[in-house]
Amino acid sequence: MSKKHLSGTKKNVFYVFLFIASAAWGQSNMAVIKSPNGQLVIMLETISNNQPAPAGGQLVYAVSFQGKALIDRSALSLELKGQKSLGSNVRIVNTYVSKIDETYQLVTGKVSSVHNYCNTLRVDLEENVSSARKLIIEARAYDDAIAFRYVVPEQANIDEFRLTNETTEFRISKDATGYSLILPNFRSMYEDEFVKLPISSFSNHHDGVAKAAIARIIGLPILMEVPGVAWMAITEADLRDYSSMYLINPSGGWSDHYFVSKLSPNVEFPNICVMGTLPHNSAWRVLMVGTEPGRLIESNVITSLNPPSAVKDISWIHSGKVSWDWWNGYIGLDGKSAHTTENIKYFVDFAAKSGLEYMLVDGGWNARNDITKPGKIDIPEIVRYAANKGVKVWIWVSYSDVVNRMDEVFPIYEKWGIAGLKIDFIERDDQDGNNFYYQAAEKAAQYHLMLDIHGSTKPSGINRTYPNLLSYEAVLGLEQSQVGTRDNPENHVTIPFTRMLAGPMDYTPGGFNNVTREEFAPRRHSPMVMGTRAHTLAMYVVYETPFQMVSDHPGAYEGQPSFQFIKDVPATWDETKVLSGLPGKYITIARRSGKDWFMGGMTNWEPRQDNVLLNFLGDGKYTAEIYSDAPDADRFPKNVVIEKKSVDRNTNLKLQLVTGGGYAIRFRPAH
Repeated sequence: MSKKHLSGTKKNVFYVFLFIASAAWGQSNMAVIKSPNGQLVIMLETISNNQPAPAGGQLVYAVSFQGKALIDRSALSLELKGQKSLGSNVRIVNTYVSKIDETYQLVTGKVSSVHNYCNTLRVDLEENVSSARKLIIEARAYDDAIAFRYVVPEQANIDEFRLTNETTEFRISKDATGYSLILPNFRSMYEDEFVKLPISSFSNHHDGVAKAAIARIIGLPILMEVPGVAWMAITEADLRDYSSMYLINPSGGWSDHYFVSKLSPNVEFPNICVMGTLPHNSAWRVLMVGTEPGRLIESNVITSLNPPSAVKDISWIHSGKVSWDWWNGYIGLDGKSAHTTENIKYFVDFAAKSGLEYMLVDGGWNARNDITKPGKIDIPEIVRYAANKGVKVWIWVSYSDVVNRMDEVFPIYEKWGIAGLKIDFIERDDQDGNNFYYQAAEKAAQYHLMLDIHGSTKPSGINRTYPNLLSYEAVLGLEQSQVGTRDNPENHVTIPFTRMLAGPMDYTPGGFNNVTREEFAPRRHSPMVMGTRAHTLAMYVVYETPFQMVSDHPGAYEGQPSFQFIKDVPATWDETKVLSGLPGKYITIARRSGKDWFMGGMTNWEPRQDNVLLNFLGDGKYTAEIYSDAPDADRFPKNVVIEKKSVDRNTNLKLQLVTGGGYAIRFRPAH
């Protein structure tokens, strides 16, 4: 669609007002739904030359929040191989409105019970030409999100589904401040910084002239602050049998502030993005919206847009914390690096002593080129040894080694007694790549194996359908401290507002060699980490993942009173509340497990004082076990003050954070 058709005009403002003020069902070119609280509204209509076109025109949508335009008219269409764009000349045939009001349980996650409550809309469309191809748009309006997807129904005029691209526009009403994940290609692992830039800066220009090639693609989620309107994030949900969406700004202007979808092309057939039979639906396009960025973290819309659990028996699926041999350089009891069975037993002993549920044996355990036989590490022996100590064992495997051998290797791992697999280096999120996640989760569930996915795309809510898939990496995490300064307190307080919006995030925290920015030097053995010890502890509350690493060498925790917090903190939650925060600046999150509450706060390189009203607590008195920065933690980051206080929901807790600082607190009901 040309810029002329979708330009911001007074008529655009008029129609924004119209669909807020009226249900508009009498207009055959328009369909509208509102969120249950009435604050979020999505309109779908057909237009021609920027005018309503009941007889047929370009399909567009628009979104408003609290009466203000958030997304201006934006085109929706599908590009099918060998055919004209589907959506550029359609008319609305029927509309259906309904609602979803259900409560479902999550096995692991930020909450244990989710109220899935929204208004729904289905719009049946048909081309106003002789081919009369059909298209359906399904939309949902939640109080904290808008979601929509394409459905191409079975029909005579489309023999096979071959999608070359999906043209979904996001014409932001104002030039917003974005926090964008700029990626080099479609085969990355989503392990880059979220860069703070105006979204107009992604206009594809060079000295005022549009480039012939796309220079930058943006991975999801993308967070943005639309001035005077809302905080909004764009991401996607339910990626089964579909390709992942990226965003580009294809314009050549200096001030254009909009994005268009770009699907990850098939690795084997790069001219095709999605192929299959009809009916076929896209992933959900999700706009998470709130007055504050913390409201987006609290949202459960991503899992709500996915199908219910396909795993009937979930009794074997458990969250947990895990000791890990890789990050610290395989350093064993003698202080030397060694990847041996005896060294792994040392990590198992540490897990048992510390009350950790799991131990992860990283890469290199197997026989050469054979992941069905032990090599350096006798995995069956490790599993037997760990079982006697109440610890379960995970193992690392490469995507390339398991992708075509799941029927062969998964039964072997179940026979060994393996609890789960960390599958690494997937490095693709085209249709086939995304289907691997579902196929692996389904097959793993048959053999009672849990999964942790690394070298991957971002999550999209599969953990509701396959709760044995506990977590994803797809983040610039602690491993980066081995090689440079990219992982630092500014990154630490950005990723909860960006990457974590998509779902569980295996950042791999727990580095206890805390140093100042000036002292930091990257190294692979006994790595240093930036940020104070209390800042590190806070990650166990702030970062959501049911598979939470305790990454450092066991000796790093010996004799450290602050390690008690890591032993106490759970890896899954019943309730989550974001108390305050701004991306790249600071964050404070409170989470409940049973009757206990935990709170974590972190700052960037700026010292600050937090004044936290504890009104999230229940009635009665609580004992607060507080781990906070020592007064000299700006110079000696390992120093932590540990104290206990009697508090209640009326207490205003004052906490001082040094540069790169933080705090972690456990609240237990007083008895």
